[in-house]
Amino acid sequence: MTHASNTHHGRLVLSKEGLPGWLDPVVHAVEMVEPPQLSRFLPPANGAGRQSAVLVLFGEGERGPELLLMERASSLRSHAGQPSFPGGALDPEDGDPQADGPLRAALREAEEETGLDPGGVQLFGVLPKLYIPVSGFVVTPVLGWWREPSPVGVVDPNETARVFTVPVADLTDPANRATTVHPSGHRGPAFLVESALVWGFTAGIIDRLLHFAGWERPWDREKQVPLDWRS
Repeated sequence: MTHASNTHHGRLVLSKEGLPGWLDPVVHAVEMVEPPQLSRFLPPANGAGRQSAVLVLFGEGERGPELLLMERASSLRSHAGQPSFPGGALDPEDGDPQADGPLRAALREAEEETGLDPGGVQLFGVLPKLYIPVSGFVVTPVLGWWREPSPVGVVDPNETARVFTVPVADLTDPANRATTVHPSGHRGPAFLVESALVWGFTAGIIDRLLHFAGWERPWDREKQVPLDWRS
């Protein structure tokens, strides 16, 4: 089921071979970035937390480079209605969390949630593990190039409200950027794209990738979007 370009002796591997030139700044950013540059929330030193992974999938659409996102169903207990990258917790069959386990989990979850064919995805990098304190997840962002796009859509309406792609041009457009203010007082980057508000962990990853890839454009950090207390 897994594409040959991702496997070596049965193990999933990363490959930068044949990537489009516009991904070069992203590849470079992934190689250089240090954990504290991505988030102030880093995995607990004692190893606590539930190992998980998300797939940060770059494709090429009608308007150039784009990212695959999904919106979680509003009926879910955690992160309801929130746009996110496909992903979830590692299963035992995904293998070693310190080896290729996160790569397998990211592809498996993306397939389960969006119907994506993992065979068309070339994994090319991983970002440092980050921590989501509210859920106790230790998350490995796995970066992929959608070499052979496949149809995607909602697989289980109980889990996913919609699956969509966002042009990177819209994410870098200053008009679509804002700062969210959580009732707790926590502030973070946000993107108003595809009639969705992308915020929290997902927006944080996108914000840092745009920044370190040199794609970021100056935007008004004083423009605020309040978050509902239930979020």
